[in-house]
Amino acid sequence: QVQLVESGGGLVQAGGSLRLSCAASGRTFSSVAMGWFRQAPGKEREFAARIDWRGASTYYADSVKGRFMISRDNAKNTVYLQMNNLKPEDTAVYYCAAARTTSGSRYRDDYNYWGQGTQVTVSS
Repeated sequence: QVQLVESGGGLVQAGGSLRLSCAASGRTFSSVAMGWFRQAPGKEREFAARIDWRGASTYYADSVKGRFMISRDNAKNTVYLQMNNLKPEDTAVYYCAAARTTSGSRYRDDYNYWGQGTQVTVSS
């Protein structure tokens, strides 16, 4: 069992930055990949970024590539999402998720534990 709690969301102006954190409980955190997804009002939940179990491999959606960076600290059971040069279209609820495997993917079905989400609002 893994419990995930996101924090760090808020209101920011376009061009600004935010750093999201996701604290995990449970012994399996360091052995699985982690992902960040987001869901804007009226839209499907979409993939943003993922990191493998060791933090050696990362993968990003095209929409955030070059602006967002995912990282993890297994000693602290925490995964982060640094978001720079934010745009109004980044406005969404951001969710962290624990994958079923060590590598993860961009597909929601490959993640079996989800946090409650944190709101990110980017004003123009």
